[in-house]
Amino acid sequence: MKQYYGDYDVLIIPGLHGSGAGHWQTLWERAHPEYQRVEQRDWNDPRLDEWAACIEKAVVAADRPVLLVAHSFGCLATARAASCIDDRVYGALLVAPADPARFGADDMLPKHGLGFPTILVASSNDPWFALAKAQRLARQWGSHFVNLGARGHINAESNLGHWTFGKLLLDELHLIADAPLSAMRVA
Repeated sequence: MKQYYGDYDVLIIPGLHGSGAGHWQTLWERAHPEYQRVEQRDWNDPRLDEWAACIEKAVVAADRPVLLVAHSFGCLATARAASCIDDRVYGALLVAPADPARFGADDMLPKHGLGFPTILVASSNDPWFALAKAQRLARQWGSHFVNLGARGHINAESNLGHWTFGKLLLDELHLIADAPLSAMRVA
């Protein structure tokens, strides 16, 4: 399994409360110090435009093209930032997006593709966002949709540990993102 994406910077975008110690995002960061967490002013205060601005700033500061790994409210902030960062982002893994209606964000999010390849992962028993709504969001954003089955909110309580399947999805996203670069090298 690929552990390092030398042509890309990987940015971790947690959701509300910042993905604690047992969350797969935090475990990935510990296992891969080259991954960078996009920090927020206040992990308990989900302000969509403010969070999106932090993502924009982190993407602009990256040394290389970027792969994003977002969870929950971080998915919404990623989508909100998409039009400002789509030239530097080569793909995004969007895991267990939060319900935009819960945050009054329905009208603040794109109604079309995000401008880069995305994989949206949802759970059939996520207490924060129904599977059918996640599928609609994936269609709206042009994301490849993955139903993970009954895994709750795909967070620390889901007992995923380092979430090997998620790393495989990130590998897949890396390959998709790298395809245009490979085609250009051959020409």
